[in-house]
Amino acid sequence: MYQVLYRKYRPRVFSDVYGQDHVTSTLKNEIQNGRVSHAYLFTGSRGTGKTTCAKILAKAVNCEHNVNGEPCNECEVCKGIDNGSIYDVVEIDAASNNGVDNIRELRDETNYAPSRGKYRVYIIDEVHMLSTGAFNALLKTLEEPPAHVIFILATTEVHKLPATILSRCQRFDFKRIQPETMAVRLKEVAGIEGLELDDDAAILIARIADGALRDGLSVLDQCAGRSKSITASLVSEVAGLAGREAMYKLSDCVANRDSNSAMSIISDLYQNSFDMERLCVEMINHFRNLLVAKTVRKSRELIICTDDEYNTIIEASKGFSVESIVFALDLLQSTLVKIKGGATARIEMEMVFIKLCEPKMEESIASLLDRISRLENAVKGGTVVQVTPTAPAKIEVSEPTPVQPQATQEITEPVVDELPSEPDVKQEPVAEEPPLDEPPRQEAEEPQPAPRQTAPAPSSNETVEFMQWGEFMDVLHRTNIPLFGVLNGSKGYVRGEYFLLDSPNPAVRDFIKLPIHSKSIKSALLEVTGTNYKLGLFKRTSEQSAPKRDPLEDLINQASGSINIEYK
Repeated sequence: MYQVLYRKYRPRVFSDVYGQDHVTSTLKNEIQNGRVSHAYLFTGSRGTGKTTCAKILAKAVNCEHNVNGEPCNECEVCKGIDNGSIYDVVEIDAASNNGVDNIRELRDETNYAPSRGKYRVYIIDEVHMLSTGAFNALLKTLEEPPAHVIFILATTEVHKLPATILSRCQRFDFKRIQPETMAVRLKEVAGIEGLELDDDAAILIARIADGALRDGLSVLDQCAGRSKSITASLVSEVAGLAGREAMYKLSDCVANRDSNSAMSIISDLYQNSFDMERLCVEMINHFRNLLVAKTVRKSRELIICTDDEYNTIIEASKGFSVESIVFALDLLQSTLVKIKGGATARIEMEMVFIKLCEPKMEESIASLLDRISRLENAVKGGTVVQVTPTAPAKIEVSEPTPVQPQATQEITEPVVDELPSEPDVKQEPVAEEPPLDEPPRQEAEEPQPAPRQTAPAPSSNETVEFMQWGEFMDVLHRTNIPLFGVLNGSKGYVRGEYFLLDSPNPAVRDFIKLPIHSKSIKSALLEVTGTNYKLGLFKRTSEQSAPKRDPLEDLINQASGSINIEYK
């Protein structure tokens, strides 16, 4: 009769256990030095070797000729425990024997001496399934068992165990087996079985197994039923994976905001019977790799893949911001929960990719952060917002005597203060009341429609909105709190070498004449932009405001060109 691989190659000695050296070395030393405890607790995720180590420990403490803490597997006791002819090792499934009566029977049996070996060993698997009454019945015996009794408790959910049980056991935590370690074992088993297992296929099986060697051997067994030559494509087909190529195509669709192609890819995968839940899990792992590549300096150590695929991941991550990857992970995780809850898998996957390609359809914080991140990238790339007044603009410079604004004017371009000065001679501001820097006088010109394209830097006659206002205000919040409060609700414009403040607060003019505040503004601008600006005021004489629109949508569209904002 054929025996499946995970049973055929179950370790028989501690040295055959992969990935749990911190456990096996301690157990061997205890056996070798005669310091065996009366109760052990083995905890960890599935397939990591808890029950296997429990059986090896049970043989080792009873072995007649153990060597360095290892069972010999040759003596009568070892052979009898393996074939079940010696009843000194008792395995109990707590999932089906979880009542008080079951534990009472076990407690009564502990009074009997072992029939052949030195110890009677009780292995209680999934011990967290015991009832409260059963735990209470086990307590006294677990704390002070007879000298010939050893308890080994195994569980995947240690948090469900009472503290009274935990305090009576010597605890060992089993780690998930690393993919590199599992791949070595898979290659070893494949070689013994006469299979040709590619390195990429071994890594892929290890990734699918998620730290459980038993699951990895099961996938290998399934692939061996299809072919003696096992490749990564065969593993993907057997396991129902979408394949690495499809995942990169889908992530490219998200990066390019191409929902049409994403829907076509999902449709093709569905028609080829790919599991949509598995696709969701694979996309989560894929975006996780992109996040690691984007945020971790030594990401190669945290991404399990071949060198060629790692280079592909690095290139793919360049098309995303950290915020967009976090947004994708958040949506995919929520989708996986919905699929496991019974929702239609295909529809959920189609919906999540529509939302990923069109973030404005999602109203979550993660979506908003993704859109803001795109705005920041557009601004850093030199995209600006053109300000095109619909009425003729006129530059007015105030003389030492106040100048009355014209009633018929809709927008007054920079209104600044000027000290008397000799012609063509620049005069430094006085300390008592330093004026704002004055832009050059020039006659008003008829405005020309601004071109709908990104300009790297505004010309001297062009007024553009200052798109780094948020960063500018952050600097002021750190360096000059009073000025930050006065400028709250304001915005700025750039015209050549001048920075123009547009504020609804009438006190701004007098407030920023103080040297400490004017210097704070210039220092903040220098820190944010790297440019030394002169200061001016941008003042409106009309109460009319710009037509309302979604400012976030306007700014997002800047990725492909600038936007004209008209004031009427």
